Amino acid sequence: MAICAMICTTPSLSISSPTQTYLGFHQRRVFFYTTGRRISRVGEKTSFKVSCSAESNTLVIGLAADSGCGKSTFMRRLTSVFGGAAEPPRGGNPDSNTLISDTTTVICLDDYHSLDRNGRKEKGVTALDPRANNFDLMYEQVKAIKEGQAVEKPIYNHVTGLLDPPELIKPPKILVIEGLHPMFDPRVRELLDFSIYLDISNEVKFAWKIQRDMAERGHSLESIKASIEARKPDFEAYIDPQKGYADAVIEVLPTQLIPGDNEGKILRVRLIMKEGVKYFSPVYLFDEGSTISWIPCGRKLTCSYPGINFSYGPNTYYSNEVSVLEMDGQFDRLDELIYVESHLSNLSTKFYGEVTQQLLKHADFPGSNNGTGLFQTIVGLKIRDLYEQVIAEKAAARVEAAKA
Repeated sequence: MAICAMICTTPSLSISSPTQTYLGFHQRRVFFYTTGRRISRVGEKTSFKVSCSAESNTLVIGLAADSGCGKSTFMRRLTSVFGGAAEPPRGGNPDSNTLISDTTTVICLDDYHSLDRNGRKEKGVTALDPRANNFDLMYEQVKAIKEGQAVEKPIYNHVTGLLDPPELIKPPKILVIEGLHPMFDPRVRELLDFSIYLDISNEVKFAWKIQRDMAERGHSLESIKASIEARKPDFEAYIDPQKGYADAVIEVLPTQLIPGDNEGKILRVRLIMKEGVKYFSPVYLFDEGSTISWIPCGRKLTCSYPGINFSYGPNTYYSNEVSVLEMDGQFDRLDELIYVESHLSNLSTKFYGEVTQQLLKHADFPGSNNGTGLFQTIVGLKIRDLYEQVIAEKAAARVEAAKA
């Protein structure tokens, strides 16, 4: 929202500010007119000054990950923390990738493909290649939304592989841009208030794709391997390096509790939290800054073979100082998670047991019984806290400005 102030020596001057959509984002024109009186008489000087400042309460979150790495599940957990289920825009394109809830709007960055499926095939590039994406438009539109302006965002149709007509996106309280490249372009990266990277190891990613594509889509093992290998060079060149910019990384690895296990059923998950991020205090186990290894009491936390291990401590990640919280293994009973929750601090919960409540609420979501669900929920709560801190700071600034 643009806020304009005018100082004028002549009274009864009014402002009209209609809005016009142009090139995918809104432009604002300001018109001046009188209310029945002349602006000035002959020989009378009239002066005025107009000043405008952009103000918006839209928080922009970036979520990066390869396809099939759990972005949609994370989005559902995040929107649940803020309240209200995320749904496609009502009355719009049924193939829209956008999800809207009471507080959040989730934009899929596939919508900024500059080449459709046939175009990529003709040029011999994958969707991971920057040449297949329109970063100029991505930057312009995310910036416009952050500044409180609605945009006409394109739609990439995953069914047809074509680019559909655009849809109107209004500024929400929380804008999440999720996909392959939210932190690739430095201009877009500068617009992010917080960034997350879902880092799935090659072993786990392969196991997950086999489970999904063979069981649900009838793909052969050979075709799955070929698909992964075809994407690998571009993934390593353009997608994977983005985790070095992330404020939080959820890293999913094979378990260390079963030597040689690569089935992806038991997981070791690490929550890597960058130190020194404004409005974000890393979660810690027992004693902040210490190095901790913890096997929970078997009488208080039921878990089958091979058990559960937690660890926590400081580390360095892409030359950044970080805190790392790790969980290896899975829960048998989610209601007992409150025992673990009680030993974690800086969770940004509003009441005792909120993390456990959120996981029980979505027990059917993938990963609810292991570290992926636990850490996705914690990051969602931290984002809610970050948003509330930003809004409180802006409100305080407005009060101080009014006093001045």
